[in-house]
Amino acid sequence: MLMPKLQSSLGTEQAIAIESEYTTSKPSPLGSYLPNTTSIFHFLEFDTASFPVAAPRHSNDPQCSTETTYLANLPTLAESDSQADPKETALTTHRWQDTTREETTAVAASADRRHQGTPNKTEGSPRGLQLDEMLASRSSCSSERSRIRIRRTDMSMATCKNLRMTMTKLRADGFRTAVSPQDFPPSQDGGDLYILVNRTHVVTARPTPGFPPGLIGLTGPQRSWCAISLTETVLAELYDPFGEQGGQSYLAAMDVEIGFAGRKTTDTPYDQDMLEGYFTKLFGNQVFAPGQQLVMDHKGIILSLKVKTVQLGNLGMEKPTASSGQVVSNPQARGILTTQTNITFYKDANSPIKIKASAKKPPANSIIAPDFKFEDMGIGGLDAEFGAIFRRAFASRIFPQGLIEKLGIQHVKGILLFGPPGTGKTLIARQIGKMFNSREPKVINGPEVLNKFVGQSEENIRNLFADAEKEYKERGDESELHIIIFDELDAVCKQRGAGGGGGTGVGDSVVNQLLAKLDGVDQLNNIILIGMTNRMDMIDDALLRPGRLEVHMEISLPDESGRQDILNIHTMKMRDNHVMDNDVDLAELAALTKNFSGAEISGLVKSASSFAFNRHVKVGTVAGVSDDIENMKVNRNDFMNALNEVKPAFGVSEEELSTAVRGGILRYSPHIDYILQDGELFVNQVRNSASEPLLSVLLHGPSGSGKTALAAKIAMESDFPFIKLISPENMIGFNEMAKINYLNKVFTDAYKSPQNIVIVDNIERIVDWVPIGPRFSNLVLQTLMVLLTKQPPKGRRLLIIGTTTQRSILHQLDLAASFDREMAVPNVNTLEELEKICMETVAFDSPSELHQSLNVLRDTCGSSAVGVGIKRVLLGIETARQTTGMERVNRFAEVISSMRASGVIEE
Repeated sequence: MLMPKLQSSLGTEQAIAIESEYTTSKPSPLGSYLPNTTSIFHFLEFDTASFPVAAPRHSNDPQCSTETTYLANLPTLAESDSQADPKETALTTHRWQDTTREETTAVAASADRRHQGTPNKTEGSPRGLQLDEMLASRSSCSSERSRIRIRRTDMSMATCKNLRMTMTKLRADGFRTAVSPQDFPPSQDGGDLYILVNRTHVVTARPTPGFPPGLIGLTGPQRSWCAISLTETVLAELYDPFGEQGGQSYLAAMDVEIGFAGRKTTDTPYDQDMLEGYFTKLFGNQVFAPGQQLVMDHKGIILSLKVKTVQLGNLGMEKPTASSGQVVSNPQARGILTTQTNITFYKDANSPIKIKASAKKPPANSIIAPDFKFEDMGIGGLDAEFGAIFRRAFASRIFPQGLIEKLGIQHVKGILLFGPPGTGKTLIARQIGKMFNSREPKVINGPEVLNKFVGQSEENIRNLFADAEKEYKERGDESELHIIIFDELDAVCKQRGAGGGGGTGVGDSVVNQLLAKLDGVDQLNNIILIGMTNRMDMIDDALLRPGRLEVHMEISLPDESGRQDILNIHTMKMRDNHVMDNDVDLAELAALTKNFSGAEISGLVKSASSFAFNRHVKVGTVAGVSDDIENMKVNRNDFMNALNEVKPAFGVSEEELSTAVRGGILRYSPHIDYILQDGELFVNQVRNSASEPLLSVLLHGPSGSGKTALAAKIAMESDFPFIKLISPENMIGFNEMAKINYLNKVFTDAYKSPQNIVIVDNIERIVDWVPIGPRFSNLVLQTLMVLLTKQPPKGRRLLIIGTTTQRSILHQLDLAASFDREMAVPNVNTLEELEKICMETVAFDSPSELHQSLNVLRDTCGSSAVGVGIKRVLLGIETARQTTGMERVNRFAEVISSMRASGVIEE
């Protein structure tokens, strides 16, 4: 295969300086323009109004301009480097005209190529430019200084003119690259050739008769795309697209970015269908790849184009669809343009070009980058949410405007993202700009809008929409999409009339201004507002209706798959740098981090890293680092320790539940087993029932009978991700409104997790029941009645377990009717049950002491009935353990009998 090495040269208004080793022996007739020193020759570019000439120019002469070029007969340089007398004659002056800013780079042949035989002289040439083969080009593998020698050859004015006409024709034929037939012989069918430049980029070339050998014509965009500098040696070889790409050698679809290349522009919109036909006719059968740059002359206006993505196919393909192939942006994915190729033109964001909406093609001002992928955003576990946001808010904007007009619908103007803190709402705000192909989104925090000066807060809202209003007035539907991301929206958009913004009513005015901009008289169709909050209930209702922030998307706690995605993101660098041990299983960690938010998972990884750091701190120092720091790795034990340290805000109240079952569950009676079995059934019912997502159970019994411990035991064995204990201890000093807000918050948090348990302990104390009066808090009572019967949202399940020692009171208050089930928790009623408890807790040193104590208790009480709660029994056992022998026997019997006689335990 012919593989000539070619050295590129020349750019717009520039040229490569080529040293010519000759010295003029006579003064130059051109005076100071040709001094007796080494001359610099500029191989100028081809243009419709110019042709390649050589201009002798002194390297230090500031008067020599590229606008005037002189042709001269230069001295012949023989093989022995002898000098001949120069015959210098000034020829016609040609004005350099750069009308199209297009470049055709003349590339000088390198030193390994030689002309064979006697050079041809153009007949009838009165004066010709004597050029010969150039030698000793700079080589990347040689450290010697490059030397280019010129041997005798003639290129007449007629030859230059023919070359100019040749290059003009190539421009009209789609800017195909010009090569010499001596370097690349034409194909048998006379078609174009595909040349691989530097083994990275493919250009479509045409062997052109009369084109000088050792030269290759490249346009400026081609040289920029191929990254070829002015003095670089390039390697060119024939390229076989069918051998390289296999069956996928043709382009099924191609996305092209288009804009104006020069100062000459037009306000007339370009039709998508017209551009596709013109482009296919001009560049048909050429090879294109992502990133390729080119120019196109359309009615005297030069357009710049850049290939963004391609979709490969075979020759027998039909018009492609979105699912017919993979859209790629890899520069190595090349294909041949055919009449079956579907070309979509996208407007260059920095160009004023206008693209007319097509009834068959998507809008040219695409808001979504064609090669955008959600995984590139670095946000895990939100694939479903992003899909829903795209479908509801952005899908209508990528379809043809003509189709949207036929449907008679309006684009969505607002999205509200809400959910618990740390779930990724603000992270979406920081990363969402990568999704859009339009101008950079405006990101503003809610509190930044407020200002102490009168009217300034409202003006800040108006300034957010100023750019969109100006552009929409100028360009209408051709305007780009303006995206405003509003974080902490609840800070300025509270319910009107609720006193937001203080007594001045600034909050109400800000809401009114925002409503007017979103859905006022002069509506804008080129805006979308993305609001974010974790207090959706505080936002004014008018903002939430259709036409304003009509899309409400909850960013909830991630599930197990989402947690694994987040762990993958936060441990990516650990794995890439081999500082995470192989015993770390991310799937195991995802299963153990139930109800962890994204922020809490990030904190978990940081905590695990801190344990790894601690292992490599020098013993006895605080800041000293051990010598084996390069061997540091984060292992599984570090993550297990971090799990004990980092607790989720919407997780299990382990500390409170562990305190409730501190002494464990003693199965002293069959009733205890029945309660635990029924509790397990209730848990399974909530977990598996398709029709009943809510179930409430009331445990009632004497004080100290173990109701709270049994409820905690049922909850802990349920393995539900969210378990919360509501106790009067947590509401000490609360007034009625504080209690109501606390209760509402707990139940609201319970609705954010898929499976939840809420334990409402000691209900009569929560409602402030006092038997003297009687008195109670009606507001708290009504709140409890509503929350106990409120159905959870779709996809959420809730088990409520209540405890009380005043069951009759709850019936009087009609609160017991709010529970679906009731279970009685009995006292320790017989001596047999008491004996079983003492044996399980090892209350006495020997069975004889236990029997003696029970006999004393029977004689004291006069019967075998006990009637004491398990909590009191365990307290009596602990008291008796402080003594020994017969004193322990008597002390235990005395404590139990006093509890029974005092009537402390009553239902």
